Amino acid sequence: MTGSGPGLLRADALSFRYQPGTPLLEGWSARFDAGEVVAVTGPSGRGKSTLLYLLGLMLRPVSGEVLLDGEAMHARPDRERAARRAATFGFVFQDAALDSSRTVLDNVLETTLYRGDDRRESARRAHALLERFGVALRAEARPGQVSGGQAQRIALCRALLGDPRILLADEPTGNLDPASADVVLEALHEQAHRGAAVVVVTHDPALVARCDRELVL
Repeated sequence: MTGSGPGLLRADALSFRYQPGTPLLEGWSARFDAGEVVAVTGPSGRGKSTLLYLLGLMLRPVSGEVLLDGEAMHARPDRERAARRAATFGFVFQDAALDSSRTVLDNVLETTLYRGDDRRESARRAHALLERFGVALRAEARPGQVSGGQAQRIALCRALLGDPRILLADEPTGNLDPASADVVLEALHEQAHRGAAVVVVTHDPALVARCDRELVL
């Protein structure tokens, strides 16, 4: 942990298991502060992706707590957790998780439905993000018509659209060439500089070296 106080996002003695099975996490604690990029590393199967789902309020721990701005989230109703997730988090899934039935642009705009953002302004920002990450010409394409690397950059655009205070990214550079990976990493640091807490699951030593600190599961 770094600094003092509750931190923007905190895990307090988290435990989780998929039933039946061996616990993936037991009594795990950490704090994630605004303005930092934290790498989460460890062997495959150790629960790194599951940890992101717990931190992002998509799963509930068996025991322990996730705290957002010092507020415990475990016992909050699903509706409240979903609202906090939509307003606060951006998530880049390992497999991009794009809806194949919708255009690239509509995939990026998906999260605006949960936040109630202005559609026209959101579309303007979405186009700007797609341009920035080199996928603007694919805005009307379907996810099945883009490469794995393009899909990952589109997923990053979706995560950044709401200017999230907490950005969770699962292997965000896994399908990218070195130049594209640099662009993504710069975007993660930029979001941190804007006051976000950024948590990145990665196996890439080069990415880890450019993060502010590393947590090993």
